[in-house]
Order: sequence, then C-alpha cells, then structure tokens
Amino acid sequence: MNPALSDPPPGTATETEAELIARCLLALRTLWDATGQLEEKFSSTLDQATPEARASARNLIHYLAVRQHDIRPLQKDLARLGLSSLGRMESHVRATLAAVFRALAALSPEPVEVPQVSPDDLSFERGESLLGEHTTTAFGPECAGSATRIMVTMPSEAATDLALVRDLLSEGMAVARINCAHDGPETWQQMIANIRRAEEETGLNCRVAFDVAGPKLRTGPLPASPPVIRWKPLRDTYGRVVTPAHIFFVPAGSHPVISEPGALSVPVSAALFEAMCPGLEIVLKDTRKAKRQVTLESAGEGYCLGLCGHTGYVTPGTGLELREPGRPEPVATGTVEDFESTKPAFLVLTAGQTLIVRKGDAPGHSAIPSQGSAEGVPATISCDLEAVFQDTKPGEPISFDDGTIEGIIRKVEPEQLEVEITRVTSQPAKLRAEKGINLPETNLGISGLTAKDVADLEQAVPLGNLVSLSFVRDVADVRQLIGELDRHQADHLGIILKIETRKGFENLGSLLLEAMRHPPVAVMIARGDLGVELGFERMAEVQEEILWLCEAAHVPVIWATQVLESLAKRGLATRAEVTDAAMGSRAECVMLNKGPHIVRAVKTLASILRRMESHQLKKKATLRKLKVASIGPFETA
Repeated sequence: MNPALSDPPPGTATETEAELIARCLLALRTLWDATGQLEEKFSSTLDQATPEARASARNLIHYLAVRQHDIRPLQKDLARLGLSSLGRMESHVRATLAAVFRALAALSPEPVEVPQVSPDDLSFERGESLLGEHTTTAFGPECAGSATRIMVTMPSEAATDLALVRDLLSEGMAVARINCAHDGPETWQQMIANIRRAEEETGLNCRVAFDVAGPKLRTGPLPASPPVIRWKPLRDTYGRVVTPAHIFFVPAGSHPVISEPGALSVPVSAALFEAMCPGLEIVLKDTRKAKRQVTLESAGEGYCLGLCGHTGYVTPGTGLELREPGRPEPVATGTVEDFESTKPAFLVLTAGQTLIVRKGDAPGHSAIPSQGSAEGVPATISCDLEAVFQDTKPGEPISFDDGTIEGIIRKVEPEQLEVEITRVTSQPAKLRAEKGINLPETNLGISGLTAKDVADLEQAVPLGNLVSLSFVRDVADVRQLIGELDRHQADHLGIILKIETRKGFENLGSLLLEAMRHPPVAVMIARGDLGVELGFERMAEVQEEILWLCEAAHVPVIWATQVLESLAKRGLATRAEVTDAAMGSRAECVMLNKGPHIVRAVKTLASILRRMESHQLKKKATLRKLKVASIGPFETA
C-alpha cells in the first residue's frame, strides 16, 4: 500500500491538526496522480469510445484508479476534519478530489498547490445528470411516478392477450423483455405488435429488449418418465381422512371438461366406462400390489367420479374390476388404458455419488434401479457443448440447477466427465433436463454468441430497442456482438451486458469500456447464475461493486433475478422479497419474471419504488421528514 494512504504509525495520538492535514493532502495527491497515469495508459481505449460516451469512459478510468488503493485510512482522516470522505464520488471523481483538495488547502497553515480540473473532467452537476440521461436513452422516460424503471419478462400469453400487455404498461412496465430462449420469432412478433398497440391506447412508452440466450450450459435430455397416476386423500394431523382422493374415470382418448382444479383422469376402455354408474365400486391392485377400492360417487358429461380413502398408484395395464358392493363377482372388467406421463423425468442424486456427464445429446439415465438402470451403474446426464470436455480439469468445481447440486470433477476424458457429488440442498436431489451447469473456475473457450443468437439478432434489429448479451465473459464477446450489430447497421440498438459469470464480474471495467463503442449501454446483475459462480455469501458485496462501477461509468443497472418471485407466481410476496425489491431502487431498473400474478407484481413493485425514492438515491440517504409517532413539543428550561 502507498504510505500516504496507510494508517498513521503507532504513537501518533498527539498528532496535530496541521500534520493530519498534511497527511491527507499527500494521500489525495497520490490518488490524483493515479487517475492521470491510468488515463494515459488507456488513452487508445478512450479514443475508441463514441463522443457522447467519452467523458463517462474517462470518469470510469479515474474511479478504477482510485479504487486500486485502500482509501479507508484517508476516509477516517477526512471525517475527523469534517470533510467529505469521498464515499459519493462515483459519478464525478476528479471534481470530488479537487473539491476536497481545495478544502484542505484552505485549512492548511502552509501554501498548497491545488490540482486544476481540466475542461474534460466532469463537474458535480454534469456527472450526476449523465446517469439520468443515459437511463432515459436506454429505458425510455420515467413512468409510474418513479425514476426506477420496471422491466418485465413477457409470458407467451402476451402474444394473444392484448389486455394483459395493456395492464402491464398501465401499472408501470417500461421495458418488455423478450426471452429468446423461449417461444419463437412468430410469437415474439405478436408480442411486440401487442406492445405497440398498447402504447397507442395508453399513451405510454415501452422499450423492447431482446435477450439472446448465449452459450448457457444445460443438462441434456432424459428418457420419458414412466407413466404413473398417483392419488392421495387429504388427512388431518392424526392421519384421519378429511377428504378422499377424487379420481375421474374417462373413456380412453377422450378429453372431457372437468372443472375441478388438478383433476386426475384415469383412461379406461369404452366398454368398461359404459358399465360404470354411481354406487358401484372399482377394485384394483396398484403398482405396489396394494388392494384399493374406489367408490363411484357421481357421473358427468364424459366422466365418472370415484372416491378413495387410500393412496394409490396405477399405470397402463393395471387391472380393474367393476363390482356391486358386497358381491365378489365383477359386473365388468378392464384395464387402465395407455396415457402419457405428465411429469418430467429426473435423476436422483445424493452426496458421495458419482455422476457421469457425457458429450452429446443422448438421453441420460438414473442410478436408481427402480427407474430402469442396473444397480451400481453411475447416473449419467449429457451436455452438448464440446468446450466443456476440452477445457475442464480434474479438481475443478461444477454445479447444477442454480447450485442446488454441487460436485468436483474427478476425471476428464474426451467423451465424458466423472463428477463426485459433494453437496445437495435436499436429500436426495432431483436433476432434470434443461437445467443450468456452472463451471466457475473453468476458462471455457467458447464464443459469446451462438449460431442461434446470431439468427435471433435478425429479429431484434427491426423490432427491438435493446439486446442483452448473456453470459458475457470478456471483451471479445462484446466485440463480437458489436460486430454483428454493425453488420446489420443497428446503431439504434442499445446493449445490455448480463453479468452472470465470474469472468464477467472480474472483467466488468474492460467490458464497460468496450461497450462504450456502441452506446447506449446498460448492465444487468443476473444474481442467479452469478451467485452460483461466486458463492451466494458474496452476492451482497458483489452487487454493490457492480452498482459503484456502473455509476462511475454513468451506465444504468438492472436489478434482476427472483424479484417479488413469490408474488408473481403465487400471489403473495415474502417479507425478504419486499426488502430486496426496496434495495432494487438503488438501480435504474428492476426486472420481474413472468407469473400468473405478474400484473399485481408490477403494481406492487411500482409502489415500493415510489416510496423508496423519497428515502434513498443511489448510496445517499435523503432525509425527508419522518412519518413517525410524534414525541410532543420540546420543553425548554
């Protein structure tokens, strides 16, 4: 550490104010010189930024120069002198340093040469206004009474439900996110047509962001899950049946309308169904050889409802006997007819188990004998990204499904990886197809854009306002995207850098400088994958660092992943989610994912953001009058 920036040596308790001032001046001079040196080092990079982004790029470099030092001792000293501790300098670095320099010079008993701010250095006023200007350029004007915009991932229904889109816009949606990993070009076009029509009807504005999927590692397919229908009665605390299981017997191949939510339909032959009527019983032995008796309660249009007080499992071919109560001879017999499984297949994994990850897209299999594999054979799953098998090394960590399953790579072969499962969040854990794979310590030699991404950009150019670069790792990824945008002459499309990998976080400064060749630029803190890559215990500090760096670059930030997720999906937010949403007000945009209650989630989020703006602006607390219980008039002596 530079001596000028270190804590004073022991025995300086009697340090005079003049000596304290001198030490602060020396430390500030060190920081000022560092900003100039780093700016000179990156002069060619600055020249590549567009004219409208160059001042922000310079300020970012100045901030990076200051943050290469530990300035906490200096902050303490400045606070002792009643001066700014440099804690809010992000948007105007040199202006802040110069202002503190002038204050120290005024206090110093000795003459001090104060460094001069150049015309290219941002003033306080200009530095603070730039972020707002760039936010409006990227995300559109303020709406819903809040400076923090709301981004919403478009559900498939947005392609056909204009009222849904109109409600989202009316409640505060400013940016519509098209997730290119789902649906397809025709559906995206219909979504955007509804967005533009809703804009006309409401008089509100909405940006469209195309989120290209990028090279996300995912698990491959699994064999279809065995077709099994399971029913279960509702029991009280003492195990007594409160409500028997409802089973709807239907003719095979038919699809009657059954109003009961989550109804279980068991297909049977037409002849057996014709013989069914209320008062009779269905007797069977389920897959566990347990005898089950189902009482036929009522009949409707195309179905017959049966009640059962015990849990049962049936598969195609399960034998059925239709009987009159008390009589052993069946009225009719039949079987459960063929039906497709409605449950996704999964592997069952436990800590200490071996998992084989194979190259390609062949279906994997489970190590559990009951699911059709031999005992002792490791579970397998596939991955079709060749770089995984070329670049990984034994001893590197690997995780699956947002970190719910963690392991260590023990052996690397050209066609497969041998993984030891070290931790699972549930015992056992279930690993399904299309789940994310994270390799936080592996340097994968992969391109930032896949062939599908390049094709999806063809849709974004005429229809979108922004394009999100997923799983960005280094400047080569940004250059590739800018090259594609230049090829399409898409100067109107802004860039969103999704920070969701360890490399992306570590290279954020360089990524921002590279992206400033093609403004507007925004950054998304994709906290799901980023938390897996870096460790969730680090997320609090990591998101702070991203916010600081982006404020120095005057780049708006999107606060993403699981914001009010319980509210959007189930209609009720948790207390922790509300607090997290309030913290999101420190960003310029907050993203919500789709769900049945998404309109309510947008309305709630807009209300939270409006309230928080009167208390917090970035890192700065704004001290409005508190709305607390009165303590009464002050008494005077």
